[in-house]
Formats: sequence, C-alpha cells, structure tokens
Amino acid sequence: MGKPKAPRRVAENEALSVGTQIRGSAQKLNLVAGLIRGKKAGEAMNILAFSPKAMARDVRKVLASAIANAENNHNLDVDSLVVAEASVGKSLSMKRFATRARGRSTRIVKPFSRIRVVVREQEEA
Repeated sequence: MGKPKAPRRVAENEALSVGTQIRGSAQKLNLVAGLIRGKKAGEAMNILAFSPKAMARDVRKVLASAIANAENNHNLDVDSLVVAEASVGKSLSMKRFATRARGRSTRIVKPFSRIRVVVREQEEA
C-alpha cells in the first residue's frame, strides 16, 4: 500500500525552488526579489550576479536551483524560462541580548527569511 503521491504544487509547465533559512530581513530580500519578477531566467541570473546587494547571492542560488529543477526534473526548455513568481516571507528570528550602560541590556533580533521562486516555460509568441 503506502501513502498516495503528493499532488504537484505548481503547474505542469512550472518548476519551483524554496530557500528557507536566508539570513536577513524579509524587507531587504523582497527588494532583491522585485528585481527579477517577470524577467527571463538568463537575464535574471545576470541581474543578480552584478547586483551590489548582499542578498542577491542567496536569491541567485535559489533561482539556479529552480532552473536546474525545471531542466532535470520536469524536462522544460531552459532558454524559454521566465521567473513567474518570487515571493518572500518571514522565517524564525534569533533573539540575542547586548549589554548596555548602567547594567542594562537590549534585545537584538536577528531575522531569517524564506524565498519561493517559480519559473515557468513560456511559449514563443
């Protein structure tokens, strides 16, 4: 017997990749994700490679994984891939304490974020 196969979370002409533990705030990650939404996959990789933002390196890894998933797991054409979705959300936050003057302390929050990248094969018009 066994349990039934899980349904696909994306369409047949799409592939997805998720980065779950990216160190940095969701707001900063969303600025980088906004650079690649709706762009062709190759163009998006170039934008991220030459972006001055530090988060671009992590987003580039997730995008490369989505492209590899499309090519190897779903047999999609790499040259016709488009970034259909790049959504960002909050993950856990590490809480740390720093000592301050007069015996006080301050809470420091070190946030983590997650990004979900979906690439879609687009037919040439």
